[in-house]
Amino acid sequence: MQRRDFLNSALGMTAGMAAVRTNADEVPGESTGEESSGVERLTERLRPAVQHAREVALGILKPTPKQLEHGLRLHAESIVFDSYGFSPRAAIDGDAFAKEVEAGASDLELQDLREEMTMTRYVTDTAEQQEYLDAWRVSGVTCIFQNAGEEGQDPLRLIKRLARFTFATDMLDEYVVKAGTPEHIREAKRLGKHALYFTGNGVPLTQQWVSVPDELRYLRVFYQLGIRMMHLTYQRRNMIGDGCGETANAGLSDFGRSVVAEMNRVGVIPDCAHSGWQTSLEAAKLSSKPCVASHTVCAALDSKPHARSKPDEVIKAIVDSGGFVGICCIPRYLKGTGDIAMLLNHVDYIAQKFGVDHVAIGTDVAYNSSNSSAESKKVPRRPRRREDFRMLWPDDDFKTTSTMTNSIAWTNWPLFTVGLVQRGYSDEDIRKILGENVLRVAEETMKA
Repeated sequence: MQRRDFLNSALGMTAGMAAVRTNADEVPGESTGEESSGVERLTERLRPAVQHAREVALGILKPTPKQLEHGLRLHAESIVFDSYGFSPRAAIDGDAFAKEVEAGASDLELQDLREEMTMTRYVTDTAEQQEYLDAWRVSGVTCIFQNAGEEGQDPLRLIKRLARFTFATDMLDEYVVKAGTPEHIREAKRLGKHALYFTGNGVPLTQQWVSVPDELRYLRVFYQLGIRMMHLTYQRRNMIGDGCGETANAGLSDFGRSVVAEMNRVGVIPDCAHSGWQTSLEAAKLSSKPCVASHTVCAALDSKPHARSKPDEVIKAIVDSGGFVGICCIPRYLKGTGDIAMLLNHVDYIAQKFGVDHVAIGTDVAYNSSNSSAESKKVPRRPRRREDFRMLWPDDDFKTTSTMTNSIAWTNWPLFTVGLVQRGYSDEDIRKILGENVLRVAEETMKA
């Protein structure tokens, strides 16, 4: 069977990497019946979209053969912990979804159905499951700090994603496990599995305001259900503080200070990724345990930073708390060239100015099934809806290109490591950036 060398196809390289291959004649996702490990798992049987994204990133990085081999092998050997992201997503069942639309399902029902399908359909659909597992394999990611709580404070709203990913890991635990402790993540790596470590996009509040302790009682409940990190705010102002989309920038409320203290007591990481600058600053200074910005960027690298960025004063407060700053893969937030090189620039900025012990990569992007577009086309067009309140951003004229998004696709995680090798980081420091920094914060937060 004719085989094609991945590196040759991408860069014209001919020596030193004969083991790093992809099969041009195999059906993408099909098993060859042979067990593979290490670098081969990252590079074999790439689907066309994944192959294209790799070529785009390699065209920007232009690593030497030695740098490429070193980076891929280091990535394969390391614990890679995405400090905030999304498990690979399945396609919806277009026919079933269309029937619900035609039956008059409400917007909320359809939103829940879409999430249910994209977040769990790989459990029951064989083709979707194969692509789901392939995406994990080629990414080389050990664990994702998984978005497992829909944006908001209502416990009933927050519990839905948590249930979906608990179900998925229960049903697929041979491959992907729900991690409750950092040691579970290390064990998953030893066993050749992957893991989800849960975070919620809000602090669960009944909003009855009987008393502060009464209002905070569900925080511990959700910790017991597996949530290990929570957003203080999500874009907008809430009873905890101002989100990053608010122009007022008012900071933490008195109640918000009680929330941070309770998170410290229970063992939940305070995440200010979507919080306003003053809220983030005050939370980090107040927290007795590490506070983080799990998926953000450095405001200092652009003259007109995005609202989701963090200025140096906030970054220093997070670092002083013992936390980390995770750099995301959103071109609009990265600014500049908006590509893999700019992602690495942001990592460099944190590492060089604040220390390599306090930087991670929190992609904030997902791999989407190759069937998504075809299935979505089966769904009837619906009337235009108003913009969600939580998504009301300040004006931003940044233009995103396909080159940017392809270069920092989630399945390009191995090339993030190659880029770090090119930037001159030691293997020890790269392991910190890839996952050890996040594990350290997780361990410190769970200590009594």
